[in-house]
Amino acid sequence: MNGILCIDKPQNFTSFDVVAVMKRLLATRKVGHTGTLDPMATGVLPILAGSATRAAELLPSHNKRYQATLRLGTVTDTQDVWGTILEQRPVACTQAQVEALLPRFTGQISQVPPMYSAVKKDGKRLYELARQGMEVEREARSVTVFDLALTDANEAQGEYALSLTCSAGTYVRTLIHDLGQALGCGAVMTSLRRTSACGFGLADCLTLSQAQALSEKGELEACLLPVDRALDGYPAVRVTAAQASRFRNGGALFLARIERAPRTDGILVRVYGPDGAFAGLGQVDFKTQELKVKRIFSV
Repeated sequence: MNGILCIDKPQNFTSFDVVAVMKRLLATRKVGHTGTLDPMATGVLPILAGSATRAAELLPSHNKRYQATLRLGTVTDTQDVWGTILEQRPVACTQAQVEALLPRFTGQISQVPPMYSAVKKDGKRLYELARQGMEVEREARSVTVFDLALTDANEAQGEYALSLTCSAGTYVRTLIHDLGQALGCGAVMTSLRRTSACGFGLADCLTLSQAQALSEKGELEACLLPVDRALDGYPAVRVTAAQASRFRNGGALFLARIERAPRTDGILVRVYGPDGAFAGLGQVDFKTQELKVKRIFSV
């Protein structure tokens, strides 16, 4: 059971809950995911199984795309509609004013992680402290919002929909909270759906019920995507059978003997044998003029 299975995470499941289910369905303890989704969020959650878990820190892109909805006039402790209401404020802003503020939250921005988050402070998760009624100082983090657009609006109700693409570590509910603060009326996130993550989209996903049904029929393993699918942001080279064998056994390859070898020092490269079989991930070393083994994945 080595490969990637994308799950369309349902509401009321934590990412850890999904991992626990997939450990049972895939009959392996070696299962992880590529990015936490809040329990009330839905959408793309890539699950790594077996040797594919070794690719987690090597993914070429951790960017995510989301669809979110928000409501103006309310502030909660969790920054979403499922938290405890702290304030209710009158809403006097227009759709044009909301849209005009979006460029302020596009590009490289600074965010203070919410108290209800998995970020650690002195060894403890912030949400653990928040549940004890504690609030501690958090350091702001730099994240990137590559694009942010208004996709629907109900000005009379103060309800809006957004689409955005952002870097790993971006809290969409914090972006919405900060947008509400900038408008002077507050805002809460009312829904969040991740439509792509790490190069995978909703079209790649199974629901948990579909995964369960396939597992019962013994067909789930056939749905596993190869690990190199998650690494296709890196350039690829094809080597001879002898070179592929040497590489799989941990041996470096001379760059001069690799056809169309990359010419960028330190770059990661996908290595394939003459039959197209993925051999692993290599790293160019100009000092030794070699393509060294970075990671080998079992098949």
